[in-house]
Amino acid sequence: MERIPITRDGYGVLKKELQNLKTVERPQNIKAIEEARAHGDLSENAEFDAAKDRQSFLEGRIGELEYKLANVDVIDPDKLPKERAIFGCKVVLENIDTGDDVEYQLVGPDESNIEEGRISVSSPLGRAIIGKVPGDEVVLQAPGGKRCYELVDIL
Repeated sequence: MERIPITRDGYGVLKKELQNLKTVERPQNIKAIEEARAHGDLSENAEFDAAKDRQSFLEGRIGELEYKLANVDVIDPDKLPKERAIFGCKVVLENIDTGDDVEYQLVGPDESNIEEGRISVSSPLGRAIIGKVPGDEVVLQAPGGKRCYELVDIL
């Protein structure tokens, strides 16, 4: 069974989503199905079809979250060494071409959110950063061409 790395915050977010799906979304959907059934002929009932589609989605997502939560390795970034870029750490990169600095946290795929500065360790940039030390060059082949960064700091 494959273990899934995740931060404490990411674990909390997934657990909260699962609880919401089970305690709020699922009961609301059950009511929607009951109401649609009350309208009569199910063969031409678009509300019933939509509610059943939603039920399928909800049950699939619940199953996915339960699997992930059962197979996670919760990693506390504060307890990790800061010598090399590893899962959970925050890094500061300098774009060699523009001189601009950017800060990212290396997280699992379920936690990644570029707007919040969290990139997946399985993304091309995440894979390029892993194992680097401050002063190393990080080279990434992007669709728009090659991008070069310098790993400035590990926070």
